[in-house]
Amino acid sequence: MGGDTYASGEAGGRPEASPARRDGTEVPDPYGGRALLTSAMARGYDAVPDEERDRLLRYLEAVVAARPAPVHTAVAFNAVYFGYDLGGDGYGGSPLRLDDFPVITFGECAPVLPVGAMVCVATGSDPLYAEIVYREGAHPEAGGLGDIPAWVSGAPAGAEGPGRPGNVTAPRRRELLVPDLHAFGPALSLSPAQLHRLRTRRRWINEDGHVVVDVCYPSPEAARRDDLTAYADHLLTTAREQLLSPFVPVSLAALVGGTHDDDLRAGLLGLLDTVRGALNSSAALRTWGGYAMTRTSLADCWRDTGPLGGNDLRSLATAVERAATPGRRRYGLTTPVTVYTAVGPRLRRFPGATELLRGVGYAAAVCRANVALADVVQGESDQGLFANGSRVTLDDAFESGGVWRSHHPGDAEEPGDPLVPSGRGWMSTLPAPVEPETELDPVDLPLADDASLGTGELLRSDAQEIVWRAPLRLAQLIEGWFPLHPYVVEELLRSHGERPTVRLELDHADEVLDMREAVQDVTAELGDESGRLTGIAWPRDFFPGLMIELRQLRGDLVIRLVTTRLSERVQVGDRETGHCYDPRVLTREDVPGSDRHGDSAVGLGPRQLVIRTVRRCGLLTLDGHALMDRSVLPSAVYGRRPTRPQAAALESAVAELLAERFLEAAFGSRDVWGQPHFPPRDGQRTILLIGYCPARPRVIRPWGGTDPSGEGLRSIQFVPGHLRRLRPGCSPSDVQRAAFREYCGRLGKADGWELPYGYTFVTEHTRGR
Repeated sequence: MGGDTYASGEAGGRPEASPARRDGTEVPDPYGGRALLTSAMARGYDAVPDEERDRLLRYLEAVVAARPAPVHTAVAFNAVYFGYDLGGDGYGGSPLRLDDFPVITFGECAPVLPVGAMVCVATGSDPLYAEIVYREGAHPEAGGLGDIPAWVSGAPAGAEGPGRPGNVTAPRRRELLVPDLHAFGPALSLSPAQLHRLRTRRRWINEDGHVVVDVCYPSPEAARRDDLTAYADHLLTTAREQLLSPFVPVSLAALVGGTHDDDLRAGLLGLLDTVRGALNSSAALRTWGGYAMTRTSLADCWRDTGPLGGNDLRSLATAVERAATPGRRRYGLTTPVTVYTAVGPRLRRFPGATELLRGVGYAAAVCRANVALADVVQGESDQGLFANGSRVTLDDAFESGGVWRSHHPGDAEEPGDPLVPSGRGWMSTLPAPVEPETELDPVDLPLADDASLGTGELLRSDAQEIVWRAPLRLAQLIEGWFPLHPYVVEELLRSHGERPTVRLELDHADEVLDMREAVQDVTAELGDESGRLTGIAWPRDFFPGLMIELRQLRGDLVIRLVTTRLSERVQVGDRETGHCYDPRVLTREDVPGSDRHGDSAVGLGPRQLVIRTVRRCGLLTLDGHALMDRSVLPSAVYGRRPTRPQAAALESAVAELLAERFLEAAFGSRDVWGQPHFPPRDGQRTILLIGYCPARPRVIRPWGGTDPSGEGLRSIQFVPGHLRRLRPGCSPSDVQRAAFREYCGRLGKADGWELPYGYTFVTEHTRGR
C-alpha cells in the first residue's frame, strides 16, 4: 500500500471507481484519474475539442440528475471545479476550507451573494454551511398572492415607488436566497429536527428554510450584472482564497499558466462559458434562465396529479392567459387591461403547495412553472398573442420567481420575443422622454454606459495594507486626479483629517520615470464616503485604460502606484502598449480627438469621426469590441441629419475602413423598444452593424512550422498539474508530496503545503491523442 508509481507525469494508486449512469456509461470524476477541466476550456466552449466536451457533459448531466434543485451554470461550475462527489458526500469529500466562506445573517444587510456562492449561515449554535443554488428578488410589494403593482416589474435595484428609482449611487434590494443545506454531505448537515427548530424560530432562516437579506450593491452597474459576471466577480474577490486553493481538482492558475488578475478573469469567464455551453448542448436537459433541469424530471412533473403537478401548471398557464381578459362594456367596447403575475407568490395559492415550496423545492417548482409557461406561450400563441386577444410576455426574470405580463388587447402592441424580459411595468411609470429641441454640431459624444466602466476592484484588505486597482480614465488623465478606495478614505480620515498631503510613489513597469514623476507630493481630498488624490502629474506614457494597482500601508501617508507589464507588446487601435490595460476603457476613451490635453471632435476628418463615434456609442463588449447600428451613424456623428456632402463623406469613410479591416461588418437585431442587440435575437428585426475590433489576434506558428491553423498540435494535449483521489489504503509517494509543495509555491500559497489526506498530485505533462 506504499508509494504510488506514475508515468508521463501521472501518479499511480488508482482512484476509486467512477459512478455510472443509468445507461451503464461511466461518469467522470473531478478528482478521478483524468482531470475534467483542461486548458482549452479556459478559452471558452468553442475552443474545446469534442472528446473533452463529451467527458464534461457526462459529468454535468449526472450532477443535474443527482441534485434536488435545478442546477445553475455557476453551481455546475462549482461541481466540476471544487469536486462535487456524486456518491452522496457532495462537497464534503473535497478538502475545501470552510473558514474561507463568507458569513450571512438572516434579515441583515449583506454583500452581493450570487448564485453559486458557498456561505456560512450564522445561527445561535452550530454554523450552517450551504451553497446558494437559487436567488430572486423579494420586493415587499410582491408578497401577495401573485398580482403585483406594475412598477415592481423590471424596477431597478433600490426603486421606492412608481417612477422613483431611489438611491441610484449605492442601491439596496431585498433578495431571497435558497441555500442547499445538504450540499456538503451528511457530516456537515443538520438533522431534520435541528432544521425544523431553526425554521420555527425564524431567526436565522425563515419558515421555508430560505434566507432573506437586504443586499447592498456598491454601484448601479453591480446591481445590473448578470449572474455569471456577478459570480466571477465574487470568486475573484470575496472567494479568492477558495478559487486559488491548491486543493481543488485543477486550479484556475494552473489552467491559465499564472496568477495575474487579467489572466485569471479571462480564464474564469472562459470556464463559465464552457460549462454553460455544455449544459445548453445536452439533449437530456432543459434550461431556464441559466438553471438546468432534466427532461425526465419535467415529464414526471407533468404526469404528477398532486400539488404543483401537471394539473396545477395547466391551471397557472390558463390563469396567466386570461388574467387581462376584460369585462365587456356597452356596445361591445372593452377596457384595456394589464396584469402582472409573479410566479413565486402565485404558486403558494395552490392547495398542498406549502411543504413542496420549502428548501430547494421552491427553486425546482419556480423553474418548472416558468418552463411550463414558456412552452404554452411558444406553442399556443403567435409571439405571445393568444386567440382570446390577450398578449402574454415575460416582463421580469428576477423578481419573485419571474413576473409575466398579460395585456388586452394584445394586437395593439408591437410583437417581439415574448420570452425576453422587457420591464414594461417599470417603464410604464416613467415620464415620456423629451425630444431634443436643438441640433448639435459634430460630435463631442457622451460615453455610453459610462457607469459600467473602470469601477475598480479591491484586491486585498488586511491588518497590514489595502491593495486595489482600477483603470486610468480620460478625465483623470486630463485633470490630474485619481479616486481612492473607500477603505483608504476611511483609514486616512480617521488618522490624518480631511486634506492630508500624501506621498505618491510611481513605478511604471520596466520604464524609467523622471524624478518629479516617480515621487510626488499630492493632496488627498476626502469626503464622507468618497475621496481622491489631486495634483498628480501623470507620466507622458500613461493613457486612458492603463491598469493601475495601488497599495497603502495602514496608518501610512505613502501610496505606491504601479503598472503591470504584458508578456508582449500589443497594438490596440492607434495605441501600442506593453502594459496591462482595461480594453473597455481604452475603446471608449482613447479615441481620435482625445488625449491628456482635452477631448473634442473639432477638426477631425470623416475617418476619424467614424471611428470615434463607433467606439464611443457602440454596444461595448467585455473585451473592448464596439458594435453600432450602421443606419444611425450619420445622425450620431452630427447630432442631426447630415447634409448630402457630409453623408457622402461618411459613407466613403466607412467603406474605406471596412475594406482596410479597421472596422468589421456584423448583424444584430433591434427590439420593440428600439434597443439594439448583438448577437441578433430570435423574433427581432435584423439590422446591419459596424464594429470596432480593438486588437487583431496574432498568428502563432507552432515550433517554427508554417501552418497557421496549428493542425500539427492537435495530437498533443497539455495537462496541468492537478489533485487526484486515491483508493482507500493508498498514499502518495515522497516525490508527489514534494511536487505538490512546489506547485503550491507557484500558486503563491504560503500555508497548507501538505497534500490533503486521501489524495495524490499529478504533475503537469502532455498527453497524446
